Amino acid sequence: MVIGLLQAHISIPESRSLKDKRSVLRSLKDRIHNEMNVSVAEIGDQDLWQSARLAFVTVAATGDVVDQRLAEVGRRLSGNPRIVLLDIETSHF
Repeated sequence: MVIGLLQAHISIPESRSLKDKRSVLRSLKDRIHNEMNVSVAEIGDQDLWQSARLAFVTVAATGDVVDQRLAEVGRRLSGNPRIVLLDIETSHF
């Protein structure tokens, strides 16, 4: 069993309030969770309007599957026009 963790720091330039931020994050988190079988949590910058830190976690029998899932999460984050990916870090356990 391999556990994969991807931590992302993102900017949400269009956000003008915490309500705007929550709307963008809810859409992003729900889509990735439902389509990719990964868990998602906001882990930092909760009080900032235009910034968020997210954690994505997945578990699989092999590291290859974990790597593929986390790579796809990274691609989806970098391809999302509503956010700017500032930093990304992956780990395995």
